[in-house]
Amino acid sequence: MSARLVECVPNFSEGRNREVIEAIASQIRGVAGVTLLDVDAGEATHRTVMTFVGEPGAVAEAAFRAIRKASELIDMRVHRGAHPRQGATDVCPLVPVSEVTTEECVALAHALAERVGRELAIPVYLYEAAATRPERRSLTDLRAGEYEALAEKLRRPEWAPDYGPSEFHARAGATVVGVRPFLIAYNVNLATQNVKLAKEIGLAIREAGRAARDERGEKVYGADGELVRVPGLPCCKATGWYIAEYGRAQVTMNLTDYEVTPPHIAFDRVVELASGLGVRVTGSEIVGLVPRRAVLMAGEHYLRKQRATTGVSEDELVRAARLSLGLDDVAAFDPRQKIIEYRVAEGRPLVGRTVAGFVDDVASSAPTPGGGSVAALSGALAASLTAMVAALSHGRSADRELDARLEEWGRRAQELKAECLAAVDEDTAAFNALMAAARLPKVTAEQQDARASAVREATRWAAAVPLAVLERCPELLELASAVAREGNPNAVSDAGVAGLVARAGASGALYNVIANLKDLDDPLWSADARRRTDEASERVETLSRDLHRFVVERLSGA
Repeated sequence: MSARLVECVPNFSEGRNREVIEAIASQIRGVAGVTLLDVDAGEATHRTVMTFVGEPGAVAEAAFRAIRKASELIDMRVHRGAHPRQGATDVCPLVPVSEVTTEECVALAHALAERVGRELAIPVYLYEAAATRPERRSLTDLRAGEYEALAEKLRRPEWAPDYGPSEFHARAGATVVGVRPFLIAYNVNLATQNVKLAKEIGLAIREAGRAARDERGEKVYGADGELVRVPGLPCCKATGWYIAEYGRAQVTMNLTDYEVTPPHIAFDRVVELASGLGVRVTGSEIVGLVPRRAVLMAGEHYLRKQRATTGVSEDELVRAARLSLGLDDVAAFDPRQKIIEYRVAEGRPLVGRTVAGFVDDVASSAPTPGGGSVAALSGALAASLTAMVAALSHGRSADRELDARLEEWGRRAQELKAECLAAVDEDTAAFNALMAAARLPKVTAEQQDARASAVREATRWAAAVPLAVLERCPELLELASAVAREGNPNAVSDAGVAGLVARAGASGALYNVIANLKDLDDPLWSADARRRTDEASERVETLSRDLHRFVVERLSGA
């Protein structure tokens, strides 16, 4: 779940010719590391919006290929449609999704724009976060006059493109590349068919707000003669409408920066305003996809309102958000389809197995999954037990400071659980890579050098995975000890078992590090790995011995 993901939502000036649309889409599908999520073509607008996501470099490559194909197949000289446009690829926004900053996306946008301008001779403007000057932040301003005004605009110095020639490209027009936050299309459902009430709430929550009124209902003006406005929620565009399919009115929103106004804040505000109007909120819906973080933020928000711990599994956080926001109210909310990171997540064949299936895999004659994967699973089990004890202990007393510590321990245990689970499959992948490297040809000198390099790299990976598991085990033991000493006394045996499997995981990981280091032709890397192994192993021995002694004494009543 920690993949670096960027979303790209290019808009192409073609919504009718399916062959052209598919040719552009195929360029995106052809780039490894990119997932094409949606192709939305509109005949009246004569425009197609494509949505794809992937690793930053792969996304930039897919965007370039799509822009290039669009410039070959779309002729702006004959284009007519209802939507404003000035280029074959009219706009190409990049959106940071996970583990990628806005600044990184801006650098990516500049690199993409430079390449389009240089290789395709298309004028390129940068907008929003990537804009090179304040007057170019707005897409509407950049597209003023549309394609028909472009030739004249390019003759004026103030309209020189950020990249590419200041020459009119009659066929492709101009392209606008930029960076914007993830936009969440979000609707809150009302138990009424009265659109007026939905619009009333929409006016109150939109960022622009509404006109202030006095006790007589008259608009209020300030000393400067300007209308006084009551602001709404920042980064929120909203109105109300009636959806016949659902038989009810909705407050419909575009949340243009969910870090500023996430869905749960908008939902709570709508509930508050609707209650004042005598209307009940029945639930809400997310239109399209949503970043994982927005859902987890909602889950944590509602658990805190319930005075429950947030140190629970990711599935529980998603469930809390789903139930609290009523996301299944008008249509089923399937996290695997609606959460963007889940849509593009690579399969984890071992972790995804049943317990019985995994045990059978280990018991087979195949060399994987082996001791490294089992050691990583031991670490995940230790973290899981620790998280359980922390959750069982939370809220048992009036000690808020203790609850805060328990919550933090539980949250960290959940993080370590996810990291160890990832290592279950990664250990097997590293072993398979090592076997593949060993099978490389070694007839010529060049082949021998290439094989030696591949074996060395794969061996480092095969040692690095269990080393990372081993280095997590001291923290796992510290957390298990903390919940054993301060948590629910009835669960002290569970904390003790967490310590035992953490020690087992550490020992198993240690064996795998040593086994790989003996074959590694990299003295400096090996020396550093051995030092780290010794340090972690010593801490594990001390911490596990102390925890075992404490648990036995506590259980014995000593």
